[in-house]
Amino acid sequence: MTSATRRRSAFVVLAVLLFVVVLASIGIGAVGITPSQVLAILAYQINLPLPPMLVVPFEQQQAAVLVAIRIPRVLMGAMIGAALAVSGAAMQGMFRNPLADPGLIGVSSGAALAAVATIVLGVSFADTLYKQLGPFTLPVAAFVGAVGATVITYHLANVNGRTIVATMLLAGIAMNALLGAGTGFLTFIATDAQLRNITFWTLGSIGGATWRSVAAIAPFAFVAIMLMPRLARVLNAMALGEAEARHLGFDVERAKRWVVVLVSLAVGAAVALAGIIGFIGLIVPHLLRLLMGPDHRGVLPGAALLGAALLLAADLIARTIVAPAELPIGIVTATLGAPFFLWLLLRDRRRSVL
Repeated sequence: MTSATRRRSAFVVLAVLLFVVVLASIGIGAVGITPSQVLAILAYQINLPLPPMLVVPFEQQQAAVLVAIRIPRVLMGAMIGAALAVSGAAMQGMFRNPLADPGLIGVSSGAALAAVATIVLGVSFADTLYKQLGPFTLPVAAFVGAVGATVITYHLANVNGRTIVATMLLAGIAMNALLGAGTGFLTFIATDAQLRNITFWTLGSIGGATWRSVAAIAPFAFVAIMLMPRLARVLNAMALGEAEARHLGFDVERAKRWVVVLVSLAVGAAVALAGIIGFIGLIVPHLLRLLMGPDHRGVLPGAALLGAALLLAADLIARTIVAPAELPIGIVTATLGAPFFLWLLLRDRRRSVL
């Protein structure tokens, strides 16, 4: 089987997997909705006549749950999963390191510090913002913190117009430690009620998805998902080394800037609206390399499909396993992702020994 055929077959499998997970996420919950009822409700909402054989009865409660809760939640989860996975694949390609993830350059830590500061110190400045932004105060603050941390990390690694990847890695580690210390201090002085909000936000959830939040994240997610695959060829060349990529005629510095910008925007928006969700950006590229090989022309678009499917599956588990309560989605992704990652490490260790 050629590599192109292997990629096409993998895309078909991933598309089918995403379709099945979307149907399950829409239909399973406290209010059950069958696929035929989903079709009937959507047709009713847009005044589309259906053939008599496809017309099935449904309750108004099912229609309200589907339109106001399930569909926005599925759309938001799919976009966040796709954005995190594509960003993780691009980061691993840029750093030439399979352990890199989207939070390595300070995106998640910057968002966390800004969000926790808004929760803990929101009696003055944040209250003024709240009057202007309403419920989007916390996401906007987190997004600004994410982008700000990334900009600082990028400038620390920029020397005479060239971005040194090794310096960016070290600067990202230092920024994560510094921002984590600030978040820890604010958590220490927080009240019990604030601690509960902080804990739930830092563990991640898409339970608050609405059509407004879907509209807020859509531009950032789509820009990353659509533009990142255009960097596939240069990321393939950078796997040989930056000097080799330059000799092949690629503008490496421009590619690195685009990766940093797209990752900061996409991951910043995702973290701002859903909190910190780990392991999606780390595990998905590994799974895709096992499935279709290391070519970024397959890994980057495939990451969008698999990332969306895995996050929706994790969210389905999070909202059903302890129903009627809801488990933070970060707990599910860590519980599922960490054992798989350890298995990869053990497998690679055995191969190196052999």
